[in-house]
Amino acid sequence: MKERTFKVTLRSTLLATLLPLALGSTAQTAGPLHGAIARAQAAAALPAAITDSTPVASTTTVTSGAPLDVPRFEAIASALVANGRIPGMAMAIIKDGKILSARGYGVTDLRNPQPIDAHTVFRLASLSKSFAATMTGILVNDGVLRWDSHLIDYVPSFQLSQPGAAQEVTVADLLSHRIGLTRNAFDRDLEGNEDYHSLTLRLANAPMTCAPGQCYAYQNVAFSLIGDIVFATTGKFYSESVASRIFKPLGMHDASYGLEGIEASARWAKPHVRGRGGWVPLMPKPNYYRVAPAAGVNASISDMAQWLIAHTGHRPDVLPAPLLATLHAPLVTTPTEIHGNGWRRARLTSASYALGWRDYNYSGHNVVFHGGAVQGYRGMMAMLPEQDLGVVILWNSESPLPSGLLPTILDSALGLNGGQWLDDDTVDGSEDLLYAERAGVPAGISSSKAKASPP
Repeated sequence: MKERTFKVTLRSTLLATLLPLALGSTAQTAGPLHGAIARAQAAAALPAAITDSTPVASTTTVTSGAPLDVPRFEAIASALVANGRIPGMAMAIIKDGKILSARGYGVTDLRNPQPIDAHTVFRLASLSKSFAATMTGILVNDGVLRWDSHLIDYVPSFQLSQPGAAQEVTVADLLSHRIGLTRNAFDRDLEGNEDYHSLTLRLANAPMTCAPGQCYAYQNVAFSLIGDIVFATTGKFYSESVASRIFKPLGMHDASYGLEGIEASARWAKPHVRGRGGWVPLMPKPNYYRVAPAAGVNASISDMAQWLIAHTGHRPDVLPAPLLATLHAPLVTTPTEIHGNGWRRARLTSASYALGWRDYNYSGHNVVFHGGAVQGYRGMMAMLPEQDLGVVILWNSESPLPSGLLPTILDSALGLNGGQWLDDDTVDGSEDLLYAERAGVPAGISSSKAKASPP
C-alpha cells in the first residue's frame, strides 16, 4: 500500500523538481536550479563521491546521442529514498570511459543510520555471474583454458542423469546456462542450508530437459562449477583469482567475496525486508554466498563504475576488446525475459544469454544487462554499446521501485518517449532474482519453509 501511495507522491515530487531540469538540462552554469539540487542533497545527508582514479566528466551533456540529464536522474534517486520509501541505494552512470555520477543515497541501516556513499558495499547477488565469466575469459586469453574445454576434465566426479551427457558439458555451456538441467536446479536445497559440494554430487540424479548445449535454463549451483575449473586451472581459490586478476588491477578496492568479506568492509549496507512497522534490517543470509561464482561478490558503486568502464572497453590492459566481444555475444535465446515487468514487455523485442551477461534488443538497440536479488538486496547493470554508456544501480531492500530508474535512463539516452517506468511497482520479472524471491517466498521466511516451496 505504501508503494502505491508513493507512486502518486513521486509523480508530484518529480514533476515539481524535474520539469525545470528537463527544460534546462543542457545549461552548465551554476544557478538556482543547481543550488536547489545541492540543498536537497545536503538536507538528505547524501554526500556525493567518486572514485579516486577515474576522471569525472565536466559536463552532463553527452558527446553523442541524446542529452543525458544526470542531475535529473540524481534527483529521482534522492526522491526514491526520501521519507524512508526505501532505506538506501547507490547509482553510477559512466560515459565514454568517464564517470558522470557515482554516489549514494539514503542510509545503510535504518536502526543505525549511516549515509551511503560511493564506497559503501552492497551484496551483488547474480551480478556476480559477470565476474565468473570474465575470470574464465582471462584464463582463456592466458591460453590455459578454452571455451570448449570440457568440465569433466577438471571435475572428474561430475555426472548427469543422461548417459554420456556429463562428458559433453563445456566451459561455455556452464556460463550460458546450457547444461540441460531444469531451471534453478537445487536452489531450494541451497535455501535449506545444504552445502554446495553435496548439491553438485546430486546433479547426477537431477532431471534433464535436453542435451548439454541445446537449451537454456538458469542455474546457480551448476553455474558455480566454473569456480572448480578455475581452481583446477590456477591452483588458487576462485575468490583469490578474481581478486588478483580483476579487483586489484581495476582498482575495485572495496570489493570482496562472501559473508566475511562484506562484514569486514569499512561501511556496508544492511539488507532490509518488509515488516509490520516498515523496513526491517537483517544480517545477510549465508546461503547464496556458498555458490560464489553465481552470487558471491560484494562491491561498492565506486567498484561497479570501474567494472562498467572496463566492460565498455576502456581498460584493454585488463579486458581486451576481443574478450569483451566474446563475453557479450548472445549464445542462447531467453524468451521469458521479454514477458517480465512493464519495461521489459514494452521495450524488449528479443532476449538472449551470453557468457555471464544478458543481451537484449531494447527497441532496436543492443543492451548488455544483468540483474540480481537476494534477501534484502537488489541490483541492475546495463551497457548501451552504441552510446558507450553504462549504468549500475544497487539498493539494500527488496523493493522493486528503483528498478524503473534504469530503463528511464536508457530511454533518455535513446530519445525514447512514452515510458512511465518509475510507476511500475510490479515484481521484477527477470530470472536473475535468486530462488526465494523468484518463487514468491517472503523474504523473512525460514529456510526450511523456503525449501518446501515449488520451483
